[in-house]
Amino acid sequence: MAIEALVHGAEPRPVRAASEAAIQEVAAALGHNHIEAIVVDTAAQARELVLALVPEGSEVHWAKSKTLEDLGLPEILLDPAHYDPVRPRYMVLDRKTQGREIRKLSAAPDFMLGSVQAVTLAGALVTASYSGSQIGPYAAGAGRVILVVGSQKIVKDLDEAIHRVNETVTPYEDARLREQMGRGTHLAKLLVTYMEPMPGRTTVILVREPIGV
Repeated sequence: MAIEALVHGAEPRPVRAASEAAIQEVAAALGHNHIEAIVVDTAAQARELVLALVPEGSEVHWAKSKTLEDLGLPEILLDPAHYDPVRPRYMVLDRKTQGREIRKLSAAPDFMLGSVQAVTLAGALVTASYSGSQIGPYAAGAGRVILVVGSQKIVKDLDEAIHRVNETVTPYEDARLREQMGRGTHLAKLLVTYMEPMPGRTTVILVREPIGV
Protein backbone atom coordinates (compact mmCIF):
# COMPACT_ATOMS: atom_id res chain seq x y z
CA MET A 1 0.00 0.00 0.00
CA ALA A 2 1.25 3.51 -0.82
CA ILE A 3 0.16 6.86 0.53
CA GLU A 4 -1.16 9.40 -1.98
CA ALA A 5 0.30 12.90 -1.78
CA LEU A 6 -2.42 15.41 -0.98
CA VAL A 7 -2.65 19.18 -0.98
CA HIS A 8 -3.11 21.64 1.92
CA GLY A 9 -2.07 19.10 4.55
CA ALA A 10 -5.22 17.00 4.27
CA GLU A 11 -5.25 13.58 5.86
CA PRO A 12 -3.42 11.08 3.63
CA ARG A 13 -5.68 8.64 1.83
CA PRO A 14 -4.55 5.02 1.50
CA VAL A 15 -4.13 3.93 -2.10
CA ARG A 16 -4.08 0.22 -2.74
CA ALA A 17 -2.50 -1.67 -5.59
CA ALA A 18 -4.82 -3.75 -7.73
CA SER A 19 -4.82 -7.51 -7.38
CA GLU A 20 -2.49 -9.52 -9.59
CA ALA A 21 -5.53 -11.08 -11.26
CA ALA A 22 -6.86 -7.65 -12.21
CA ILE A 23 -3.46 -6.51 -13.48
CA GLN A 24 -3.13 -9.56 -15.71
CA GLU A 25 -6.72 -9.20 -16.96
CA VAL A 26 -6.09 -5.60 -17.96
CA ALA A 27 -2.76 -6.44 -19.62
CA ALA A 28 -4.42 -9.17 -21.69
CA ALA A 29 -7.33 -6.89 -22.63
CA LEU A 30 -4.99 -4.11 -23.73
CA GLY A 31 -3.08 -6.55 -25.92
CA HIS A 32 -6.35 -7.70 -27.48
CA ASN A 33 -7.08 -4.01 -28.20
CA HIS A 34 -3.75 -3.62 -30.08
CA ILE A 35 -2.21 -1.69 -27.18
CA GLU A 36 1.11 -3.08 -25.97
CA ALA A 37 1.03 -3.68 -22.22
CA ILE A 38 4.20 -4.14 -20.18
CA VAL A 39 3.82 -4.92 -16.48
CA VAL A 40 6.54 -3.82 -14.06
CA ASP A 41 6.76 -3.92 -10.28
CA THR A 42 8.02 -0.46 -9.34
CA ALA A 43 8.14 3.18 -10.35
CA ALA A 44 11.90 2.92 -10.79
CA GLN A 45 11.46 0.10 -13.30
CA ALA A 46 8.81 2.14 -15.14
CA ARG A 47 11.18 5.10 -15.44
CA GLU A 48 13.98 2.96 -16.84
CA LEU A 49 11.61 1.37 -19.33
CA VAL A 50 10.33 4.74 -20.56
CA LEU A 51 13.88 5.90 -21.14
CA ALA A 52 14.66 2.68 -22.98
CA LEU A 53 11.66 3.15 -25.26
CA VAL A 54 12.47 6.77 -26.18
CA PRO A 55 15.74 6.89 -28.16
CA GLU A 56 18.13 9.69 -27.31
CA GLY A 57 17.72 12.65 -29.62
CA SER A 58 14.01 11.99 -30.14
CA GLU A 59 11.43 14.75 -30.34
CA VAL A 60 9.39 14.23 -27.19
CA HIS A 61 6.42 15.85 -25.50
CA TRP A 62 4.50 14.96 -22.37
CA ALA A 63 1.24 15.76 -20.68
CA LYS A 64 1.22 17.45 -17.29
CA SER A 65 1.07 14.39 -15.09
CA LYS A 66 1.71 13.65 -11.44
CA THR A 67 2.74 10.16 -12.52
CA LEU A 68 5.53 11.50 -14.72
CA GLU A 69 6.50 13.98 -12.01
CA ASP A 70 6.73 11.14 -9.47
CA LEU A 71 9.05 9.34 -11.90
CA GLY A 72 11.24 12.42 -12.32
CA LEU A 73 10.88 12.20 -16.09
CA PRO A 74 10.27 15.86 -17.01
CA GLU A 75 13.65 16.91 -15.63
CA ILE A 76 15.37 14.15 -17.60
CA LEU A 77 13.54 14.82 -20.85
CA LEU A 78 14.17 18.57 -20.69
CA ASP A 79 17.90 17.94 -21.19
CA PRO A 80 18.62 19.18 -24.76
CA ALA A 81 21.85 17.19 -24.81
CA HIS A 82 19.83 13.97 -24.90
CA TYR A 83 16.33 14.81 -26.18
CA ASP A 84 14.45 17.31 -28.32
CA PRO A 85 11.69 18.41 -25.93
CA VAL A 86 8.73 20.22 -27.49
CA ARG A 87 7.63 22.09 -24.36
CA PRO A 88 10.51 24.61 -24.17
CA ARG A 89 9.95 25.52 -27.82
CA TYR A 90 6.37 26.64 -27.36
CA MET A 91 6.60 27.95 -23.81
CA VAL A 92 8.59 30.95 -25.08
CA LEU A 93 5.85 31.83 -27.58
CA ASP A 94 3.05 34.33 -26.97
CA ARG A 95 -0.30 32.56 -26.60
CA LYS A 96 -2.21 35.59 -27.88
CA THR A 97 -0.19 36.20 -31.02
CA GLN A 98 1.41 32.81 -31.70
CA GLY A 99 -1.40 30.43 -30.80
CA ARG A 100 -1.25 28.73 -34.19
CA GLU A 101 2.43 27.90 -33.79
CA ILE A 102 1.84 26.59 -30.26
CA ARG A 103 -0.97 24.32 -31.43
CA LYS A 104 1.09 22.87 -34.25
CA LEU A 105 4.15 22.27 -32.10
CA SER A 106 2.23 20.48 -29.34
CA ALA A 107 -0.23 18.51 -31.47
CA ALA A 108 1.97 15.99 -33.27
CA PRO A 109 5.21 15.08 -31.45
CA ASP A 110 7.16 12.00 -32.44
CA PHE A 111 6.85 10.67 -28.88
CA MET A 112 4.06 11.59 -26.47
CA LEU A 113 4.34 10.54 -22.83
CA GLY A 114 1.75 10.67 -20.09
CA SER A 115 -0.76 8.72 -18.08
CA VAL A 116 -4.51 8.20 -17.88
CA GLN A 117 -7.00 8.67 -15.09
CA ALA A 118 -8.39 5.13 -15.27
CA VAL A 119 -8.18 1.86 -17.17
CA THR A 120 -11.05 -0.62 -17.22
CA LEU A 121 -10.82 -4.38 -16.93
CA ALA A 122 -11.81 -4.51 -20.60
CA GLY A 123 -8.75 -2.44 -21.51
CA ALA A 124 -10.40 0.93 -22.16
CA LEU A 125 -8.12 3.88 -21.36
CA VAL A 126 -9.88 6.91 -19.87
CA THR A 127 -8.27 10.34 -20.15
CA ALA A 128 -9.90 13.33 -18.46
CA SER A 129 -8.84 16.89 -19.17
CA TYR A 130 -9.82 20.53 -18.88
CA SER A 131 -7.86 21.97 -21.82
CA GLY A 132 -7.72 18.76 -23.86
CA SER A 133 -4.10 19.46 -24.81
CA GLN A 134 -3.03 15.84 -24.38
CA ILE A 135 -6.11 14.33 -26.00
CA GLY A 136 -5.17 15.11 -29.61
CA PRO A 137 -1.68 13.58 -29.40
CA TYR A 138 -2.98 10.56 -27.47
CA ALA A 139 -5.79 9.90 -29.93
CA ALA A 140 -4.01 10.40 -33.24
CA GLY A 141 -1.47 13.22 -33.44
CA ALA A 142 1.62 11.67 -31.89
CA GLY A 143 3.78 9.15 -33.67
CA ARG A 144 4.24 7.02 -30.53
CA VAL A 145 2.35 7.16 -27.24
CA ILE A 146 3.78 5.83 -23.99
CA LEU A 147 1.53 5.86 -20.93
CA VAL A 148 2.60 4.98 -17.39
CA VAL A 149 -0.33 3.75 -15.29
CA GLY A 150 -0.27 2.78 -11.62
CA SER A 151 -2.38 -0.29 -10.86
CA GLN A 152 -4.58 1.69 -8.45
CA LYS A 153 -6.18 3.20 -11.56
CA ILE A 154 -7.72 -0.12 -12.61
CA VAL A 155 -11.52 0.03 -12.42
CA LYS A 156 -14.32 -2.34 -13.30
CA ASP A 157 -15.95 -0.34 -16.12
CA LEU A 158 -16.56 3.14 -17.55
CA ASP A 159 -19.02 4.08 -14.81
CA GLU A 160 -16.34 3.39 -12.21
CA ALA A 161 -13.79 5.23 -14.33
CA ILE A 162 -15.88 8.40 -14.44
CA HIS A 163 -16.60 8.08 -10.72
CA ARG A 164 -12.85 7.89 -10.10
CA VAL A 165 -12.29 10.98 -12.22
CA ASN A 166 -14.96 12.94 -10.37
CA GLU A 167 -14.24 11.76 -6.84
CA THR A 168 -10.45 11.28 -6.81
CA VAL A 169 -8.65 12.93 -9.72
CA THR A 170 -10.54 16.18 -10.25
CA PRO A 171 -10.60 17.19 -6.54
CA TYR A 172 -6.87 16.55 -6.27
CA GLU A 173 -6.09 18.53 -9.41
CA ASP A 174 -8.45 21.33 -8.41
CA ALA A 175 -6.75 21.72 -5.02
CA ARG A 176 -3.29 21.56 -6.58
CA LEU A 177 -4.06 24.28 -9.12
CA ARG A 178 -5.73 26.52 -6.55
CA GLU A 179 -2.62 26.30 -4.39
CA GLN A 180 -0.21 26.90 -7.28
CA MET A 181 -2.14 29.26 -9.54
CA GLY A 182 -5.09 30.57 -7.58
CA ARG A 183 -7.69 28.93 -9.80
CA GLY A 184 -9.23 25.49 -10.00
CA THR A 185 -10.14 23.07 -12.75
CA HIS A 186 -13.11 21.20 -14.20
CA LEU A 187 -13.70 18.00 -16.09
CA ALA A 188 -14.30 19.46 -19.54
CA LYS A 189 -13.17 16.77 -21.99
CA LEU A 190 -12.99 12.99 -21.84
CA LEU A 191 -11.23 10.57 -24.19
CA VAL A 192 -12.02 6.86 -24.07
CA THR A 193 -9.61 4.72 -26.07
CA TYR A 194 -11.19 1.34 -26.66
CA MET A 195 -8.65 0.18 -29.23
CA GLU A 196 -5.53 1.34 -31.07
CA PRO A 197 -6.11 1.11 -34.85
CA MET A 198 -2.33 1.18 -35.42
CA PRO A 199 -0.72 -1.77 -33.56
CA GLY A 200 2.63 -0.76 -32.07
CA ARG A 201 1.72 2.91 -31.70
CA THR A 202 0.61 2.91 -28.05
CA THR A 203 2.36 1.28 -25.12
CA VAL A 204 1.01 1.13 -21.57
CA ILE A 205 3.50 0.52 -18.78
CA LEU A 206 1.34 -0.92 -16.02
CA VAL A 207 3.01 -0.50 -12.63
CA ARG A 208 2.03 -2.88 -9.86
CA GLU A 209 2.80 -0.35 -7.12
CA PRO A 210 0.54 2.74 -6.97
CA ILE A 211 1.98 5.83 -8.61
CA GLY A 212 0.39 9.16 -9.45
CA VAL A 213 -3.16 10.03 -8.45
